Amino acid sequence: MDNRIIKVSRNTEKAPVSPISTQSVAFSHYNNISAQLPIDPATKTLIAGGIEQQAKQCLNNIKMIVNSIQHTMSDVVRINVYLKNITDLDKVNEVYASFFPLHRPTYTSLAVADLPMKGALVQMDAVISNGEGTYPQDPCDLVKLTRNSVNAPITPLSSQTVAFSHYNHISAQLPIEPKSGNVVTGGIKEQTQQCLRNIKTILESIDVPMDDIVKTNIHITKLEDLQAVDEVYKTFFPDSSIARAVNYLPARSSVVVEGLALDALVQIDATVSHGDGTPPQLVEDRHGIVIKATNTEKAPLNALSTQSVAFSHYNNISAQLPIDPSIGKIVASGAKEQAMQCFENIKAIVENIDHVMDDIVKLNIQLKDMNDLCALEEVLRSYFNDSLPTLTVIGVSSLPYNSVIQIDAIMSNAEGTPPNK
Repeated sequence: MDNRIIKVSRNTEKAPVSPISTQSVAFSHYNNISAQLPIDPATKTLIAGGIEQQAKQCLNNIKMIVNSIQHTMSDVVRINVYLKNITDLDKVNEVYASFFPLHRPTYTSLAVADLPMKGALVQMDAVISNGEGTYPQDPCDLVKLTRNSVNAPITPLSSQTVAFSHYNHISAQLPIEPKSGNVVTGGIKEQTQQCLRNIKTILESIDVPMDDIVKTNIHITKLEDLQAVDEVYKTFFPDSSIARAVNYLPARSSVVVEGLALDALVQIDATVSHGDGTPPQLVEDRHGIVIKATNTEKAPLNALSTQSVAFSHYNNISAQLPIDPSIGKIVASGAKEQAMQCFENIKAIVENIDHVMDDIVKLNIQLKDMNDLCALEEVLRSYFNDSLPTLTVIGVSSLPYNSVIQIDAIMSNAEGTPPNK
């Protein structure tokens, strides 16, 4: 593997330090920030107060991490908010807005079954732009492109799309009909179709096809709705004759949540390749940089997603359940064994494309029982020799096949994709 571009992992004592993750991991032109709980870094305990105080502490922790690496909150391109109660969303949003008076990042919010600390009502993670790159890249005053289309739902809290360098981030789309501003009538199929239609409209407004999406995140309130979601999803991907010819599908994660804004049944966000780059990078033909999608039989195959989708200097890994690919079934043992199987699947995917686990910059983990966190910690540490990746852990009420854990990942891709050198 080409290791010319290095991964930069950093912690600051001005924010809570975790034994199983790094606060920020930068690679090339992006920097990933671990989920921040409402912990006072001075006392290492949950702060006193209600949801407003907890939301402020989460954002202050992110701000301290961002400032410690000589960045500002205006460099944030994406924020994810995980709540214990969706009814707290309005109060959280009031606090959130005060941290982003001018630039509004893309934004995803959802309620979860549990968080990794008793008494925590909220946690947040982030992705920030990293115009200086990582060694040996030269610093570059890259422009962040923030855009909205009137043909898709507009919210004062977020931007529909924020592009930086060769990636573009799309805010979570609820099933809102943009002309009326209301949730579309109908059930799960109609709502899924509206979410995907909103994403497609946003992309078309910036002259980007659906097949430039490299990763989707689907949040549903009922596991039994996933089959209906999949039926609609298949009508949007692949979206072009070229993509259909090679059966290109983005990487994907599907997560059961406890609640969504407007009592929606589903929401979807996306990460998109951006071959044009952002100024002052030279404008290239949109398909000049190649999306490289790869599967291996050494990990579970899924008819609706690709195991790994690389573009430029990042690689997106689909959510892995604890399925033994040799038998096509969930390993029947406990949390530790299922966590190991998820990591073994990720490792097989990573090694299939000539990478190692230490190239991972971010892990997203869903647990059915937060009491399994200790077992997860033990397993997680055993798969990394170098600095640990950034991490977000949430509790969920259900997972496919009655699994107790699911994991997806983002990986550095130093070699880039053609025609990168």
